[in-house]
Amino acid sequence: MPMPLWWGHVNKRVFNPRAIASGTWPVLTHVGRSSGRTFYTPLDAHPVDGGYLFVLVYGSRADWVRNVLAAGSARLRVDGRELDLTAPRVLGADEARRILPPSVARPPRLLRISEFLRMDTARQ
Repeated sequence: MPMPLWWGHVNKRVFNPRAIASGTWPVLTHVGRSSGRTFYTPLDAHPVDGGYLFVLVYGSRADWVRNVLAAGSARLRVDGRELDLTAPRVLGADEARRILPPSVARPPRLLRISEFLRMDTARQ
């Protein structure tokens, strides 16, 4: 796992609320798999053909990833738009790097990120 999960807990309680309030980050809205509560998670959302790709800085065991995989969908607020996303699936680094546009900065190898989440934009 690239980043320790304890740092994710700090982010969730300290930095994420500030990022959401700033309105400058893409925000993923998802439902808790056990609680049924609605959660808002600021993320880097990289547009790819037919959807979005998310870098899994904490790996696929992060709560938000598990919630999205269990629900099979989420909503993304990006660039002032709300998009429905479906068909979440975890991709390996090689597959993700092939679909990322060249203009997107790759995560530093130092972080050892090996998983990405791909979601398709739902047809409206």
